[in-house]
Amino acid sequence: MRFERSHTRKAVALAVAGSLALLASACGGDDGDSGGGSTGGGSALEGRGPITFATGKDTSGNLTSQVAAWNSQHPEEKVTVSELPESADQQRNQMIQNAQAKSDAFSVLNLDVVWTAEFAANRWVTELPEDKFPDLGKLLPSTVDTAKYRDKLYAVPVTSDGGLLYYRKDLLDKAGVKAPTTWTEMQEACTKVKALPEAKAASCYAGQFEKYEGLTVNFSEAVNGAGGVVVGDDGKPNVDTPEALAGLQFLVDGFKSGMIPKAGITYTEEPGRRAFQEGNLIFHRNWPYVYALANKTDGSSKIANKFGVAPLPGKDKAGVSTLGGHNYAISEFAKNKATAADFINFMASEERQKANIEKTSQAPTWASLYDDAALNKSFPYLAPLKASIESAKSRPKVVKYGDVTTAIQEAAYGALTGTTPPKDALAGLQTKLSSLITQ
Repeated sequence: MRFERSHTRKAVALAVAGSLALLASACGGDDGDSGGGSTGGGSALEGRGPITFATGKDTSGNLTSQVAAWNSQHPEEKVTVSELPESADQQRNQMIQNAQAKSDAFSVLNLDVVWTAEFAANRWVTELPEDKFPDLGKLLPSTVDTAKYRDKLYAVPVTSDGGLLYYRKDLLDKAGVKAPTTWTEMQEACTKVKALPEAKAASCYAGQFEKYEGLTVNFSEAVNGAGGVVVGDDGKPNVDTPEALAGLQFLVDGFKSGMIPKAGITYTEEPGRRAFQEGNLIFHRNWPYVYALANKTDGSSKIANKFGVAPLPGKDKAGVSTLGGHNYAISEFAKNKATAADFINFMASEERQKANIEKTSQAPTWASLYDDAALNKSFPYLAPLKASIESAKSRPKVVKYGDVTTAIQEAAYGALTGTTPPKDALAGLQTKLSSLITQ
């Protein structure tokens, strides 16, 4: 899940509109308060009228049409998009500042899946009655789990995400190699591909290594791909291990050898995507949204119809993705929460999610869409992506997530930039996490 967005398109069907009407009634839609709204605060899903949707920067351009579809059907309950920065860390900070001020400026929040515990524990978002969101049972269970805190629902999954390995299929085919399953195979493939005259100047691999949330994800995937964990199933940190060291060392050695370009230390999702689309990378770890953009034939991508997608490689076998995605939650301090609930159901509907993947290639949360024949023809990575999401590892589900991810980023970044030996970085991280994560 790219840490910068969430988008969709096209008008919803009459059947969905009917279900929304039922929801509106259940949420107090017939109270004659159309346009008036509640006074904000409290957890009841009451009040109708205009709302604001706080979300990361819409790099797909699809969110505008999606919200326009809602607004055309709900002229008295219009949604205004409050577009936050591309950086997930800055998005989170602005949402927290808004909540701490008990401001009603944001109604619906587009939350990274890993923020649920923090926002719920601090009562910044409203607990949601599950019977008001009847489609939850049709979503991938792993995505619904990200929307809960202490077994209570605080958000609705609208997009999911799993890391994918994008690769230059045209170059691999010419070099006579297949998509790699392990890190060694990827390095060997790079050597063969770079022997081709047209690939001589390309770098082997890049992910997201700037000191931000993307680094937490890439570090976690490297550790998991080597058989290690950051936090175990028991909820306790366990990152000072040989397995975790092997994962971190793979990244450190990648920068030292030049397998990962020097510029890679500055890459977030978008700079890395652009480097891949410019033909500067043979392999690139990123999210599903990249597929549609890299395949554009409007001149923005030099590799349209020249790349393939595979599961992430690991140390000795296929790797493990970090679970990504975005959930929509209702601010505890929002006005017009009944409208907010309807809007979430609208955006989370099967039809809306199908339209979204058709436009943006973002991963849906509806299980049925991964088996849709037409979608699989257009997006051949859907089957492995579903398996990736179902087996993905979550980042630590902790209330102090901001402090935890900062600690992970600092340790990993120190090792990647050569300021801290990898073993020392992990030992220090273990100590820091042990102080932050308490049972």
